[in-house]
Amino acid sequence: MQAKTLLCAASVLLCANAGACDRLTVTARHDLDAARPSETIAVPWKDVNAALPGALIQHLVVKDAAGHVLPYQVTNVAPQAKDPDGVGIAYGELLFQHDFAPGEKTATFVVEKSDALTPPFAPKAFARYVPERLDDFAWENDVIGHRTYGPALAAPAPAGSGKEVLETSGLDIWFKRVDYPIVDRWYNKGHDHYHKDEGEGMDMYNVGHSRGAGGTGVWDGARLYTSGNYAGWKVLANGPVRAVFELTYDAWDAAGVKVTEVKRFTVDAGHQLDRIDSTFTFAGPSALTVAVGLNKTPADKKQEARIALVRDGADHALLQWVEQATNGAFGAAIIVPTASGYAEDALNDLVLAKVESGKLLRYWVGAAWDRAGRITSKSAWQAYVAAEARRIAHPVQITLAAGAN
Repeated sequence: MQAKTLLCAASVLLCANAGACDRLTVTARHDLDAARPSETIAVPWKDVNAALPGALIQHLVVKDAAGHVLPYQVTNVAPQAKDPDGVGIAYGELLFQHDFAPGEKTATFVVEKSDALTPPFAPKAFARYVPERLDDFAWENDVIGHRTYGPALAAPAPAGSGKEVLETSGLDIWFKRVDYPIVDRWYNKGHDHYHKDEGEGMDMYNVGHSRGAGGTGVWDGARLYTSGNYAGWKVLANGPVRAVFELTYDAWDAAGVKVTEVKRFTVDAGHQLDRIDSTFTFAGPSALTVAVGLNKTPADKKQEARIALVRDGADHALLQWVEQATNGAFGAAIIVPTASGYAEDALNDLVLAKVESGKLLRYWVGAAWDRAGRITSKSAWQAYVAAEARRIAHPVQITLAAGAN
């Protein structure tokens, strides 16, 4: 992951006769000495199609330098064109992942057409609208899950219905102990089950009226002005490597300024943190200060939580490590590369950033649970977030070369 685009530079060297090309070599480079697990490599489909004319999503193979076949995904995010002739030009990008070892700064991959069918790979990133539970929207990858809330939850409860009512644009966390998808299963099990750890993990995070883990608002220097529950949704890509979706929020009043927001989430397999691109639209002031928040009291009920808060100005991050009486410990974090400072209100600790109308604010939000076994201490969580901040600041770059075998 990184601050501007996942892969910010690509050059293509095409063979003299495009019809003779039957492979595309992808070289990925970066300048960090540290490991970069689950690095997502994104190749514009127009470059795949130029090197491999007529390549189709179901007749493709991606291999690493050792010849291992890699799971891949072809998206329709920002498709290049319609495809009335069925020649495979209408996709957006080709995605696959690589685990860079410490000191490994270059990796090479080959993309080829295949006569055999390539079936879909097991999903590791997933998002969906959940109409069966008051129009929640939920998403997950193989290490962490999340959800947020739609207008049905905020609607008044009919007399005698017992319906839950909550107005919040805060973001929830579902803590996983397994690497397979759990969203559908947990909603099927129901509220009374997924609030207990029955082996796969649990929903133990408290959102309430707070920002939860990564909700936003407009900060006027003393008060936070927030939207209501999301009003609309759109899924743009849905695994196996990456899920991309958007949530839209109706206009709200921020100290006399009407503001709307569109959040685009990019959820990559293997990452504790998701990337969020928020675009705020408003008229009047040239810029507003936006806050991204963490709930000050995120622990489950009766957990007697001890919460350590870290404001990491060097990495433009805000972190919590929360130790609970019986449900283990978890971390939550925000990274805002363009952060201008920190603040707090009664409910939230906040990271601040200036935004202009119509221009996106990019930030990363995520969490980890010690019982998942990957990150088991405050120091390990701090190290993970710092490493992610370095990855953001040092993006992987790719070069492409097409040619015959």
